Amino acid sequence: MKIVTIVGTRPQFIKAAALSRAIAACPETREVMVDTCQHYDPTLSRVFFREMELPKPAYSLHIGSGSHGRQTGRMLEAVENVLLRERPDWVIVYGDTNSTLAGALAAAKLRLPLAHVEAGLRSFNRRMPEEINRVLTDHVSDLLFTPTRTAVGNLDDEGISPKKIRPVGDIMYDVALFYGAKAQKKSRIMKRLSLHPRGYVLATIHRAENTDDPVRLRAVFDGLAEVGRRIPVVLPLHPRTRKCLKAIRLKGPTPGLSLIEPAGYLDMVMLEKNARLIATDSGGIQKEAFFYKVPCVTLRDESEWMELIDLGWNRVVPPRSSRVVSEAVLSGLDRKGKAGRPYGNGHTAERIVSVLRQERR
Repeated sequence: MKIVTIVGTRPQFIKAAALSRAIAACPETREVMVDTCQHYDPTLSRVFFREMELPKPAYSLHIGSGSHGRQTGRMLEAVENVLLRERPDWVIVYGDTNSTLAGALAAAKLRLPLAHVEAGLRSFNRRMPEEINRVLTDHVSDLLFTPTRTAVGNLDDEGISPKKIRPVGDIMYDVALFYGAKAQKKSRIMKRLSLHPRGYVLATIHRAENTDDPVRLRAVFDGLAEVGRRIPVVLPLHPRTRKCLKAIRLKGPTPGLSLIEPAGYLDMVMLEKNARLIATDSGGIQKEAFFYKVPCVTLRDESEWMELIDLGWNRVVPPRSSRVVSEAVLSGLDRKGKAGRPYGNGHTAERIVSVLRQERR
């Protein structure tokens, strides 16, 4: 059985690491990795392949950045050429990026079997490009691997056939279990940054809804600067965010708010595990915070992970002003949620491979 896996961004590299190990352990199954290079910064791409021991991609498409239409169109053309050459038994896409949508459309139009990992998530905000990507991908996929019961319900509500839906758990939990211990042994970032466990807030900002809105972007950074007066804030700066900060000419370095270069995966795991609180607009980091039992504030208008809100580990706070941001972070520093296991048992990757083998055409 030949599987073509399409990735292009940090969260997809992380998820693919767990599934690639399970595929490699399966006899007579071969994976062909395609990297669209949507994240073209080496710290956001190549380092993850190295640290997570992913096989070198068979194809690197070097698409890079651009408008949504231009980027997705270039990816669609390039991925189609790969699929025509490889003719796999399954095409696998992850999550909700432009790489996801391009891979899904290419496979569907070529009538190649398509599986979507992390299917069924909904923010119910169609202004988000990610929401459009995930909805369209779900509706053209042949197999939908859902991480939670809520995701299954969303697909049911949209009339998708139950025969396509496979509740397998969250592959990010597999990753957290495997790499948490590894990061503890290999990462030196805590010492390098002179950080102490539970002695800082970790922040990440990269979503277009925040970076492309000068009012929200300024509210986030002014709010985090205020937090930094009480407790140090560490923020690995995404290339998109760095560019947008320059555009609005935000004031210079602020005591207590440390803007660092994007962190490698194992370093990021250590920063997450040891933070007192995480403030983020990332979907994946919300869950990673939960896996490491760190309270989280999501600086967006909504979250796809309602389980975390219900359990009390996460709060959604739209960054409408610096005061809103700072008060939300400071009030959440010592908040703890309830116990729960909404994301499975850490064996999602093996379950996915088993289904793919059973459903092979």
